[in-house]
Parts: sequence; C-alpha cells; structure tokens
Amino acid sequence: MAERLIYLPLGGAGEIGMNAYVYGYGEPGRERLIVVDLGVTFGDMDSAPGIDLIMADVAWLEANRDRIEAIFITHGHEDHVGALGLLWPKIQKPIHCRRFTGALARLKMEEMGQPSEHIHIHAPRPDVIEVGPFSVQFVPISHSIPESSALIIDSPAGRIVHTGDFKLDGTPVVGEAFDPVMWHEIAHEGQGIKVLTCDSTNVFVKHPGRSEAVLADPLREFIAAQNQMVVATTFASNIARLRTLADAAIASGRKICLLGRAMRRMVTVGIETGILTNFPPVISPEDAAEMPRDKVMLIVTGSQGERRAASAQLSRGRYLGIQLKEGDSFLFSSRTIPGNERGVIRIQNSLSELGVDLFDADDGLYHVSGHANRPDIEAVHDLLKPGMVIPMHGEHMHLREHAKLASAKGVPSAIATNGTMLDLTGDTPRVVDQIDTGRLYLDGTVLIGAMDGVVRDRIRMALNGHALVTVIVDEDDRPVPDAWVELSGLPERGRAGVPLADNIEGELAEFLDRADDRTVMNDDRLEEAIRKITRQVSMEEIGKKPEVTVIISRLAAE
Repeated sequence: MAERLIYLPLGGAGEIGMNAYVYGYGEPGRERLIVVDLGVTFGDMDSAPGIDLIMADVAWLEANRDRIEAIFITHGHEDHVGALGLLWPKIQKPIHCRRFTGALARLKMEEMGQPSEHIHIHAPRPDVIEVGPFSVQFVPISHSIPESSALIIDSPAGRIVHTGDFKLDGTPVVGEAFDPVMWHEIAHEGQGIKVLTCDSTNVFVKHPGRSEAVLADPLREFIAAQNQMVVATTFASNIARLRTLADAAIASGRKICLLGRAMRRMVTVGIETGILTNFPPVISPEDAAEMPRDKVMLIVTGSQGERRAASAQLSRGRYLGIQLKEGDSFLFSSRTIPGNERGVIRIQNSLSELGVDLFDADDGLYHVSGHANRPDIEAVHDLLKPGMVIPMHGEHMHLREHAKLASAKGVPSAIATNGTMLDLTGDTPRVVDQIDTGRLYLDGTVLIGAMDGVVRDRIRMALNGHALVTVIVDEDDRPVPDAWVELSGLPERGRAGVPLADNIEGELAEFLDRADDRTVMNDDRLEEAIRKITRQVSMEEIGKKPEVTVIISRLAAE
C-alpha cells in the first residue's frame, strides 16, 4: 500500500483559537504523526457560561498515541501553548520548542502537575530535529511574541512550511525580524516547497502590515501629553509593546507599575531568557499609589475584557490600593478579538463613569497587528512558490478567501476545517477522511466534554430558571400531598398575584391526591408527571418552562 503525507487540523481551522494540527507520513491508517501546537480559547457567557478554557478534543490523538512521534510548539501564545499541561497526559510524547516558548511551556506543565523534563529546547535553523520520517526545523519569523517560529517539516513526500502566526516585520523591537533572504534560500533548497500551511487571520485587510517600531513616537507623544495617571493595557505576551510602552513612560518622566499576574510573568520570563534586555525598573502598586499621579504609568492586563484581570478590577473601583480618578487616561493598545467586544465595552463604560478618558487603537496610532495582511500573505506566496497552499488559523470565511487567493494565481488549495484529513502526496490536496472532532472544557479544575451536558444544562437554567420539587411517599405507598417547591432564578409571583411556588405546590397537591397506584409506584412515571405539572404552571404564570429537579423520598415501613 502506497505511503502518503497527511494533514489534519483538530483545532484552529474554521475558528480563531485552540490551535492543534497533525501531520503524518506512512501507509494509510498507520502513518507516523507529529502534533503542532496545543492551544486554548476562552469561554464566554453566551455559549459557555462559567467555562474557563476551551480546547480541541484530542480523542483521536489519544486513540492513536502509539503512532505519535512528538509535539512541536511554534510560539508562546495561549491559543498555541495554553492547553499543553491539560492535554499532555492524553498524549505523553516529547515536546519540542525554542527557549522562550519552552519557559512558558514549562510553566504550563508545572501548573498542571506534569513533568517538565519532557520539554526539549532547540536552536533555530539550521538545527534539525529528527522524529520518525520527519526532519523539522524551527525558523524565526516575526509575530507579536518573541521567538515565534515557522516549521520546516521535511518528509519523504516533500517539504512542508507551516507558518504558524506571522507578520512581515523587519523592525519588531523585541524578537527576530522577518528575513526574506533566508526564506528565499528555504524556498529553493532541494525540490522546493511542496506545501505551505499558512496563517489566514488578516486575509481581508487590504493594506500592507506595519512594523511594531512605528508605534514608538505616537505612544511617547501620547503619554507626554497626559496630565494625570496613565494606564495602558495590551496583550501580556506582546513583549515588544510592553517595551515600547515602558520606554515611552520613562521618556515622559514616569515610573512604571505592572499590574496583573500574566504581565509580570511575561516580563520575568523575557528577562530570564535574555529576550527582554534593559527593561526599565518597575515599582510596586503600594509605591504607585503614593506617588504624584502625573509621575506614574500603569501597564495592566485585561485588554480583552477579562472579568478578573487588572483592567476590570480598576474599572470597579480600587485595586491593590490604586484608584483611578476623573481626568486619568486609559489606553487600549490592542485590537479587540471578535467575540470579546461586550466585555471590553463593559470595562470602558465603567471607566467612563469614573471620569477616566479613554483612548483606543481604532485610529491605528497605538496598535499594529501581529498577523500578515492580504498583501503580505500574497508576498509570502510569491516568495516561497509552494506547490499547494493550505489555509489555516482563521474562521471559515478567512480560509475560503485565502484559498481563493492562492487559486487565483494557479496554486492548488483546499479548505480543511477541523476534522478534515487531507492527502498532500500528489499535486493537489485531496480530502480522504473526516474525523469526529469536538471540544474539551476546563470547568474550574475539571476537564469535561462539550457533549457531556454540563454547559447545556447551565445554559438552560440561565435561560429558564430552576425548580426543585420534593415529594414524600409514606409507608403505605401513598404520596403525602404537601409537595415542597423551591425556585431559583424565577420571579417570586406570577400573573395570578400569588407566590409561584405556592401555586405549583397547590397543583401538585391535587395531582398527588388523585394519582393512581401505577404512577405512584413507578419513580420514572411519578417524576415525569411532577415535572410536567411544574412546567405547565410556570408557563401559565410567568411564561417560562424551568428546568425541574424532582426528589422522591420513600419512607420504609418498620
């Protein structure tokens, strides 16, 4: 049976976040596999209330664990490394990454009580990691976090370039610049590039991307123009932006205070790994609270509206002794990720009520994207001249537009959303299988499946409220007519003007008084009848059918 080269996205294809990709080579069904990235996305109150993290369901990888050679992590963003400590126990294979990413990966593993000695640190190209039929190189590429890397994956069927997240930035402030000369060499080595698996995030943005370095002057001018305390929030992982903000603050005669665990962690890891050099000294929140307001700048977490981050805490009043006041300035030096708008607006309104002046990145002065825009994606296509293009990292509309972009230049392409297995062996990509994929939720400290019913029940209770009904059946197998109803998340009184619980209890008393033996002796029948009456009364009185829990207590005869 002929060997083949396959690609299988499990997360991150048809959505933005929770990236998890698989490549394989070998006989069909027996391919040796490598995994690229294990990331997360975050729950929201609309679709996943109470859920902390969402990640790809790796049941397929778990079932094929004996075929997996290794895990490769392209960079340290949460949507690429955030699930490592949670999902590694299901895979248990060596983890390969670069130094800065490795420091973050080690923290992820240790937080979950997993052994960090399985993390292997590698230098970038020309160093090569041999795993099964693959030879893999980490290739420096610019992004909004240091040491982002594309992967060169050489296989017996040809060379794959997996871009990871990238932009074309020759002056990224912190981290490595995009090197077109090196990429030209990569494109012309051997038989060239067979497959380009490419970031699609900004395919609809029609102007070329801008360098991180262009923000230095606008940010310095902005901070210098403010008369009171200045607060700036951005992605904690964007160390270059933290550096630019810090330098601008120092140039304006201000001290810097970092607020938020993720912000402090990123700066610490950056300094420890040598990525972040000469970062200005920072002061404690206690010192910041005591200093003149025009001499302090806070750099804080929470740019995406996270409820527990420093931005949200400050918007609610006092945080670690620091209180924002009328005339202070708050800068969002970041783009709001689609889906997070509501949380960001909530914080902005709360800050506005405090009299804080708000500034954001909409005019382009205070933020640049970490992803390649449409002209930059086209430039990479032209530079690398791949045999085929597989769009990744984007919602379906992004993948489709990227595929059209490639096809317009005569380059074969295919849209592969999560679970779609492509055969890349020939001259064009071909769908050969569809894998059942899903999501895992971190609910507090427990991993649950998306189909386990926990979130579904939580949403139903949030929408419809909950009724707890307790019924007692005595020693003679006759129900006591006094049922007890306790309501949660429902109006106290219905349109009849009497307490809703009393109304339901009255209807249940009538039913229990006339219930036949066949119903009373069967818990399932009795429970279903009680549930139906409870929901009917509620619907008539308040227009809602609550979720109903029925407890039947049977008294044993002595």
